[in-house]
Amino acid sequence: MIKSMTGFGRSEIVKGNRKISVEIKSVNHRYLEAGIKMPKKLNVFESRMRDLLKKYATRGKIDIFINYEDDSESQVNLKFNQNIADEYMAIFNNMSEKYNLKNDMTVGGLARFPEVITMDEVQEDEEELWHFIEEAMKAALEQFVNTRILEGENLKKDLLGKLDHMEELVAFVEKRSPVIIYADKICVDEETVRLRSHIEHARKCLNEDGGIGRKMDFIAQEMNREANTTLSKANDIEISNAAIDLKTEIEKVREQIQNIE
Repeated sequence: MIKSMTGFGRSEIVKGNRKISVEIKSVNHRYLEAGIKMPKKLNVFESRMRDLLKKYATRGKIDIFINYEDDSESQVNLKFNQNIADEYMAIFNNMSEKYNLKNDMTVGGLARFPEVITMDEVQEDEEELWHFIEEAMKAALEQFVNTRILEGENLKKDLLGKLDHMEELVAFVEKRSPVIIYADKICVDEETVRLRSHIEHARKCLNEDGGIGRKMDFIAQEMNREANTTLSKANDIEISNAAIDLKTEIEKVREQIQNIE
């Protein structure tokens, strides 16, 4: 199974007052390069997000967009600090007795003094929040991988067709060569044998699992080397044309390989 480096995936999950959406898209790249755009609040999870991505992709320039909303009515807790309030009241009572003044303190007045009532921000459970994010990311990544596989199958069919055509061109050169050998003592047997070997190797690679893009690119380079040698040796217009056609097909193959993970 081969995968294209072009892919797209999206997911959205709503749980209670929370909603998260994840969108992933990618294009060709020699290595794995990921850009993540998300709310500042989620930056703490960036390392986990990148580790999760590596389980689904090995190459490509991948952009991830995350939107997170929490519409909870209250994100703070009010806290009554009784010990501090007791200290204030003790001071007020002492002042009342010492100076023979009426203690006219009210609840509202006491509440306005520093630290009597405080607001604490509600801290979300970090692991719970991560599992919420992870669930959405996995759903988007699975869709993302499926689109890569589908596109990869299309690439595979196209490449197999090109390899078949290349093999036909090699067969033509082999059939034509004996006439030219007799006339000019020029032999391209070694080149055609290696070309057939590279073509067969490429076919096998297309049925392998995992990333094969770099391996296929190397095979295509070797094919091009043999086609160049064949062209340089050819003293016959028919073989020259076949070698040129081979080089053209190999270049098409190399272009397609750039799309393979």
